[in-house]
Amino acid sequence: MLLLLLLPLAPLFLRPPGAGGAQTPNATSEGCQIIHPPWEGGIRYRGLTREQVKAINFLPVDYEIEYVCRGEREVVGPKVRKCLANGSWTDMDTPSRCVNRTPHSERRAVYIGALFPMSGGWPGGQACQPAVEMALEDVNSRRDILPDYELKLIHHDSKCDPGQATKYLYELLYNDPIKIILMPGCSSVSTLVAEAARMWNLIVLSYGSSSPALSNRQRFPTFFRTHPSATLHNPTRVKLFEKWGWKKIATIQQTTEVFTSTLDDLEERVKEAGIEITFRQSFFSDPAVPVKNLKRQDARIIVGLFYETEARKVFCEVYKERLFGKKYVWFLIGWYADNWFKIYDPSINCTVDEMTEAVEGHITTEIVMLNPANTRSISNMTSQEFVEKLTKRLKRHPEETGGFQEAPLAYDAIWALALALNKTSGGGGRSGVRLEDFNYNNQTITDQIYRAMNSSSFEGVSGHVVFDASGSRMAWTLIEQLQGGSYKKIGYYDSTKDDLSWSKTDKWIGGSPPADQTLVIKTFRFLSQKLFISVSVLSSLGIVLAVVCLSFNIYNSHVRYIQNSQPNLNNLTAVGCSLALAAVFPLGLDGYHIGRSQFPFVCQARLWLLGLGFSLGYGSMFTKIWWVHTVFTKKEEKKEWRKTLEPWKLYATVGLLVGMDVLTLAIWQIVDPLHRTIETFAKEEPKEDIDVSILPQLEHCSSKKMNTWLGIFYGYKGLLLLLGIFLAYETKSVSTEKINDHRAVGMAIYNVAVLCLITAPVTMILSSQQDAAFAFASLAIVFSSYITLVVLFVPKMRRLITRGEWQSEAQDTMKTGSSTNNNEEEKSRLLEKENRELEKIIAEKEERVSELRHQLQSRQQLRSRRHPPTPPDPSGALPRGPPEPPDRLSCDGSRVHLLYK
Repeated sequence: MLLLLLLPLAPLFLRPPGAGGAQTPNATSEGCQIIHPPWEGGIRYRGLTREQVKAINFLPVDYEIEYVCRGEREVVGPKVRKCLANGSWTDMDTPSRCVNRTPHSERRAVYIGALFPMSGGWPGGQACQPAVEMALEDVNSRRDILPDYELKLIHHDSKCDPGQATKYLYELLYNDPIKIILMPGCSSVSTLVAEAARMWNLIVLSYGSSSPALSNRQRFPTFFRTHPSATLHNPTRVKLFEKWGWKKIATIQQTTEVFTSTLDDLEERVKEAGIEITFRQSFFSDPAVPVKNLKRQDARIIVGLFYETEARKVFCEVYKERLFGKKYVWFLIGWYADNWFKIYDPSINCTVDEMTEAVEGHITTEIVMLNPANTRSISNMTSQEFVEKLTKRLKRHPEETGGFQEAPLAYDAIWALALALNKTSGGGGRSGVRLEDFNYNNQTITDQIYRAMNSSSFEGVSGHVVFDASGSRMAWTLIEQLQGGSYKKIGYYDSTKDDLSWSKTDKWIGGSPPADQTLVIKTFRFLSQKLFISVSVLSSLGIVLAVVCLSFNIYNSHVRYIQNSQPNLNNLTAVGCSLALAAVFPLGLDGYHIGRSQFPFVCQARLWLLGLGFSLGYGSMFTKIWWVHTVFTKKEEKKEWRKTLEPWKLYATVGLLVGMDVLTLAIWQIVDPLHRTIETFAKEEPKEDIDVSILPQLEHCSSKKMNTWLGIFYGYKGLLLLLGIFLAYETKSVSTEKINDHRAVGMAIYNVAVLCLITAPVTMILSSQQDAAFAFASLAIVFSSYITLVVLFVPKMRRLITRGEWQSEAQDTMKTGSSTNNNEEEKSRLLEKENRELEKIIAEKEERVSELRHQLQSRQQLRSRRHPPTPPDPSGALPRGPPEPPDRLSCDGSRVHLLYK
């Protein structure tokens, strides 16, 4: 209970330290020295009896006393004092005294011109106007503040529209009575009023403007505001970004100065904190496209800066784009009405349930506009008493009333004005100016009001009221989260001390704060191991085949048939095929098998094995076909060239081709070596509903000027392939003992050339598809190597092994030679056999003819003896007789001719 102790002490009243006739309370560590009441007054000592008050000398910290006066008197000065931690009472520089009440009819009126936004982007006037009216009643009822004056209000509805405000500003300035101060609400209206006010020597005091631009003293020299600057939200936002580990944010704003300047300040602050604004969107009236852009850019942490009416439009589009839920966090301004998303708005086509679902879980940062300590303010009201008193004056529920949260700021704005005018007029006991002498040309009074306002410091229902150098209010920031359709306090932040008070009551739809972006998991696309193993087995078997062919060729190098095929060149072909087949292994190695540091060596191994394998394998075959064409397609006068073919020229040609490759590869490796590069593909969404995306990547062997080197390499290799095809075609009908397998070489060249000319461009096109590219390249190598080995060596093996004619064929070869084509050899052998049989028949016929001739001669001699010779025929005809037998039969290898004498 409160006990009223009226302890008359002296005919005077309590004065502050140094004032005559008053006790001076001493500051001690025990609390504050007890204060005794003024004359004709008393003090309420809470919870103490008269005897207890007489027995003690000190009162504890945070203890409050209240002054009261008898009869028709009233307290002038602080009515309530509080014991501070330093052992002193509050407001000891101002005495408390009891004076006679002055009738209202004798007080002079001082007019305030106010603009309240009752509708529009921020309908804050709905609650702020009643709060101002309540503050005027409280101030005018006090006799210690402006005892000779009465504050009166003249107001208009600005609708938060600068155009509408211009009209009413003109009326306020050019219509009587003179206004001593202007009080706009919205930032856009305050900007207009504050720029014009200095031309009329008017102080501007705003209760609802948060635009950072208004902190510019050069542009707005007479502007004050009890609403802190919107930039005060930004340190809080940055602190929360750091708390939850977010490094990427996006923003969407309404295109007004207040939000643009706020966002510019936020951009500077997040940059200092190492946070990036990845996407910035703005709109004037229709937010549909910007919201779609946010969705397209995968924005997750989104700061929204717009008025309440636009907020409903934004979140209707947010619902349509599904830009809400466990993956997203929205940061909004906290001065909307508590049920702003439930208010009917004909400009949107979303239901209340849809809006409620879309806004669930968003975070608001709001200036602390109501003192959370619930201590008594200068008006002798606590913050809770103020809320209760204001709620009774409102026509609607507080949640449905615009500006209800800012109402304490409007209430304290009147008190700040009253105290400043009180200092200016001398109401505090000092000689002052006459407020009724103010006019729009009197800068002296304006300057005194400005100095008084600038030095304001008092406890209001919104907390401690003090202005910084730019005229902005300093305050804490309240952090709230919408949970289950209602806002819950989750923390406070004091930017001046970098102190975050966290209640740990935040709740998240997904159980924890979401990531600031889709968690991108980088995965490498590796070669199919089944494909790699299969091709590796084929390559290994090919290498074994090449070794068998090489061994066979070396072992039988003394055989004439093998010697006539230029075995050393065939050996180089087998070695080249082995190297090319060996290149399949590094061609299939990737990050699945090797580390990043080993990748350059694998790249070089691919290049060298394939390059040298091609030069040796194809180069030796090309050399054969080149020399066959050069030697055996000459004119008749150069037939002597066919008799001798010097092997060193063949080896020199192969050496030249290999040397060109070695030189090119060496320069490439030294000047622009191959290294590991990463190809990145489009992100892939997993089938599960998780906040991750897959970023496929593929490793390549590449260099800075890869295309240039490939152009050089493929250029002259392609020319060799085309030239090889041409030479193979030109020499297809040539038969020679010096290179007896040139037709098989031509067939191998056809296959190699076709495979290479098809595979090279295809693999370049399919380079992003690791399995297809490897399959094409490796199988082309395998097939071309297999075909080359089979075509060149298997016929030789078949001739010398499978037919069982090793020795006879060797002897026949020593005598007559043979061609490389099996059909031609078989035909030649059959013709030789027929030749021998015909020779036997001819020999027998010749013997028979000799016998017949001998018998004929014997008969002619016998006839001549019996008959005389017949005279010659007058016609000259030769005597008829049997034809002469053929002299001999010869064979030229393909036809049999009977030669007659």
